[in-house]
Amino acid sequence: MLYNLSPSWQSILADEIQKPYFLDLMKTVDEEYKNHVCFPPKELIFAAFNNCSFDNVKVVIIGQDPYHGDGEANGLAFSVNDSVRIPPSLRNIFRELNDDLDSIFMPTSGNLEPWAKQGVLLLNASLTVRKDNPNSHKHLKWNLFTDAVIQKISEEKENVVFLLWGSFAQKKGSKIDRTKHLVLESGHPSPMSANQGKWFGNKHFSKANLYLKKNNLKTIDWLKLF
Repeated sequence: MLYNLSPSWQSILADEIQKPYFLDLMKTVDEEYKNHVCFPPKELIFAAFNNCSFDNVKVVIIGQDPYHGDGEANGLAFSVNDSVRIPPSLRNIFRELNDDLDSIFMPTSGNLEPWAKQGVLLLNASLTVRKDNPNSHKHLKWNLFTDAVIQKISEEKENVVFLLWGSFAQKKGSKIDRTKHLVLESGHPSPMSANQGKWFGNKHFSKANLYLKKNNLKTIDWLKLF
């Protein structure tokens, strides 16, 4: 029923995944996938966790819910499958990355799995969505589960960088312990926010690496997407 959630995360979240709300959530998600077209594919619902173990979490990026078009969502926030056109928000992320790191970075894929493998937890608040219906699973109590994940990371780890882009992510990350973690906030990379001057120039990628290096942690190779 847990759709391949890795044993390490099952252990870390053992109490949470036995709570009545979570058991009900799994049943409801199962029904949604039986009766509607939903994304990401069932086996990728927990891809953010399965590509980034709890022990390896260095950076957390919080999104809202998966892409809702055919073949787009791969279970990682802001990420799409290799063959999918890079969405506008992700294009702006790459543009800021170029400016921040003074690079000429022209990825042909929006698949962020290489970031996840390095310790970037690409966590959507809701892990599933109905086709062509954004935020359609917001009511399914995914938020309770992902809030618990963020709280667990905040309480049990140290020196994690949380990147909170936009008001939604900032509210979701409001209880992170800022005395033991770095929390960086900016506008959302969506075109509307970015074009209002709330995104570009935040330099979150270099700031994250400076903090990791300062705390003797391996930095993220943000340009590694192949």
